[in-house]
Amino acid sequence: MSKTITMNLKTTDYVSRVLGVIKEKYGLRDKGEALTRFAEDYGEDFVDREVKEEVIKEVIESCNRHIKKYGFRSRTVADIRKKIEAK
Repeated sequence: MSKTITMNLKTTDYVSRVLGVIKEKYGLRDKGEALTRFAEDYGEDFVDREVKEEVIKEVIESCNRHIKKYGFRSRTVADIRKKIEAK
C-alpha cells in the first residue's frame, strides 16, 4: 500500500516543461501526477520497489557474524555520553 506525501518543490524551467509534457501525454491532472508517473516508469533503474529476500538474509547473517565475533554489548545513554565526552 503506498502512502501519499505532500512536497513543495523548486525546479528549473526545463524540468517544469518536461513534467508538463508528461502531464499532457498521459492526460494527468497536474505536474505532481506527472512526477509520480515519471518515478513509476524510471524509478526502478535506481531503487528497488521492495527489499529482496536475499538482501535481508545477508544483513541478518552479517549482524550474526558481528555479534559472534564481538559479542552483544548493550550500552546506556550515560555510557555513550561518557565515551563521547572523553574525546
